[in-house]
Amino acid sequence: MAGTQKDSFSLEGMSFESALGELEKIVRELETGQAPLETSISAYERGIALKNHCEKKLREAQSKIEKITVNADGSLSTGPLDHKG
Repeated sequence: MAGTQKDSFSLEGMSFESALGELEKIVRELETGQAPLETSISAYERGIALKNHCEKKLREAQSKIEKITVNADGSLSTGPLDHKG
């Protein structure tokens, strides 16, 4: 069936935690070296897709984080998180 492999890589709607868990499982399986070559290649490709998905989710979360500051008059304000420390 056309598109079957692409569908198996679909990560839309997958949470960061689920993707990370699956990625960790793939890494453990690949580290054993027990899987046939074709299976290992497919698992590696899935792992790359999961890694990219996790990185995207982290960037999205990071862009939503705001720094809360207390102004001189005691009021609170928010602004972008300073990524430099």
